[in-house]
Amino acid sequence: ETKIKQISGRLAWAALAFAAALAASAAPMTAVSTPPPAAAAALPDPFEDADLHMPDPDLWHRIRKGFLLEPLESPMVLEHEAWYSSRPDYIKRFVDRGSRYLHHIVEEVEKRGMPTEIALLPVIESAFNPHAYSRAKASGLWQFIPSTGKNYGLRQDWWQDNRRDIVAATHAALNYLERLHDMFGSWELALAAYNCGEGCVGRAIAANQKRGLPTDFLSLRLPPETMHYVPKLVAVKNIVLGPALYGIELESIPDQPYFTTVAAPEKIDVKLAARLAGMPEDEFVALNPSH
Repeated sequence: ETKIKQISGRLAWAALAFAAALAASAAPMTAVSTPPPAAAAALPDPFEDADLHMPDPDLWHRIRKGFLLEPLESPMVLEHEAWYSSRPDYIKRFVDRGSRYLHHIVEEVEKRGMPTEIALLPVIESAFNPHAYSRAKASGLWQFIPSTGKNYGLRQDWWQDNRRDIVAATHAALNYLERLHDMFGSWELALAAYNCGEGCVGRAIAANQKRGLPTDFLSLRLPPETMHYVPKLVAVKNIVLGPALYGIELESIPDQPYFTTVAAPEKIDVKLAARLAGMPEDEFVALNPSH
């Protein structure tokens, strides 16, 4: 029985050496290296001014092209835009952490035809910290509570907590969000339900329907945290869309995989695994945070 280990794409040869070294003392394994990225297609130049600088396409560029949510007219959006834009160091920290994981998340979001705003949700949930743990016992990038994690197939025991696993938790979170969207027919309501639960949003909709009131997100009476949840995401989206407008310099993230996976034994010491992979231990743990 094997477990998938995530290895930095920048260290693909180390990943191969890791698998080969393990194979000498364990069951046969395979390694999957990250292929070199395809050359970016040339962008059409809509301007006659050849001196006009156009930013190089990167992962942010790809994310911006997939934005689908409608603008949210709420003073709470402005409040959170001001909060984030006044904390450039905080933005830098979550971009640094997220640069390891964001390409994988964007790939999975796009495969499902979901808005790429969803890929920014870990900013709100955990600031891209896979070890984030809340008072409600929510854990990981996507902040699953234990019961929801189990409902979506995330193993939690003394050996590992897959709520912190980048690949497994992303798969589970997108499954959950798709289900919520199918229930409520709106991404804003699906996001609200991700925060406070489908029962919470369902009751708020039923109460408004009984009173003949609209049932869109801004019209519902929801818990204060949930009323701020969607505006926070929209604020982050707006900053990503036009960082210069907020005085933010958004560090570029290459549009290429950061990590790949190799099969490994069910149990292996983290220090040994990192050494065999030729990676610093903290980087290995950042890519394999479920243990």
